[in-house]
Amino acid sequence: MTATAKPIDFLWFIPTSGDGTYLGTTDLNRGPEIGYLQQIAQAVDRLGYTGVLLPTGVSCEESFVTAAALSAHTQKLKFLVAIRPGTASPAYYARLASTLDRVSNGRVLLNIVVGGSPAELAGDGIHLEHDERYAHADEFFHVWEELLEKGSSTFEGKYIKATNARLGLPPVQSPRPPLYFGGSSDAGIEFSVGRVDKYLTWGEPPALVAEKIEKVRAAAAKRGREVSFGIRLHFIVRETDEEAWAAADRLISKLDDETIREAQEQFVKQSDSVGQKRMAALHGGRRDKLEVSPNLWAGVGLVRAGAGTALVGSPKTVAARLREYQELGIETVIGSGYPHLEEAYRVAELLFPELGLNREEQRAGFRNEFGAKQIFAGGSHGGNLKVVSGS
Repeated sequence: MTATAKPIDFLWFIPTSGDGTYLGTTDLNRGPEIGYLQQIAQAVDRLGYTGVLLPTGVSCEESFVTAAALSAHTQKLKFLVAIRPGTASPAYYARLASTLDRVSNGRVLLNIVVGGSPAELAGDGIHLEHDERYAHADEFFHVWEELLEKGSSTFEGKYIKATNARLGLPPVQSPRPPLYFGGSSDAGIEFSVGRVDKYLTWGEPPALVAEKIEKVRAAAAKRGREVSFGIRLHFIVRETDEEAWAAADRLISKLDDETIREAQEQFVKQSDSVGQKRMAALHGGRRDKLEVSPNLWAGVGLVRAGAGTALVGSPKTVAARLREYQELGIETVIGSGYPHLEEAYRVAELLFPELGLNREEQRAGFRNEFGAKQIFAGGSHGGNLKVVSGS
């Protein structure tokens, strides 16, 4: 990395639905026990990652509860907590976010997930069509933001009605914890440019990511806003390219065609997510052409919903590919690998030096990407708050 290049903000992933050595099999699986998740969080904290993503969904441990538990056992790690609007009221989620921000001393980020499975959403009591979910989310976060930033909100829209809603205890961060979001549909992009601080994309080939970033930037400019960009990727990094590709092959070595077919039917046919369909189109459910771009491997997406691609190679190779994304405007990477504990070490020990990461002075630069940090000193909104400028 050159002296003038901005270092990548690198987060990891907490596997709250379980972990394993192989995809598509229960062999050598690990459940989401809190002790194991704590091991990952503490390792990631020590290794120099800036944060961790905690997902949400019917197969996951609850994201806020898990983040609260892990925050007590970490020092600097930020928690990018998934939040699904509609599973509770804006006021309730405002209290959750504020409390977690206070408990963790300002280490909370929020990742908005509107959901892509109508069946799962119906189980959560959400019965809205695809584009309606974004209209609902916009109203939801209008109230949520007002509560965190001002302490009160009264609002009546098509989906949300809040009468004199109040938040008695403010968050540590001002004006609120930052909002992240990823969505590939037109409705999702329009929602994002009006509400969020960082737009996330799954790991598509650079040309497709460039198109998406251009589209989001143009939509944001029409509203007089700017958003920053991040990417969600798996990583398979070894000392040589050959070793990395062998590890990728091992990861799916226990997969059979029927398991792939069933997974694809569930992910694609039962989902109305545009992003999920874009992921599936990269491999087409076939395992013979999984390198969809140089060193970008779609094998994970054969049986995993959501982020389905991995960068595969030696540290120098993977760093070069990340630089390609960085040149497009990507500033944040949310990584993962199977199993997540061991791969967190491999990525930090092998890849971070190539990226110029793992230095305390650079970690400090990410702590206040979205502005000054407030340290709570008592009182409610408008009370005694000490502002500490970022470095």
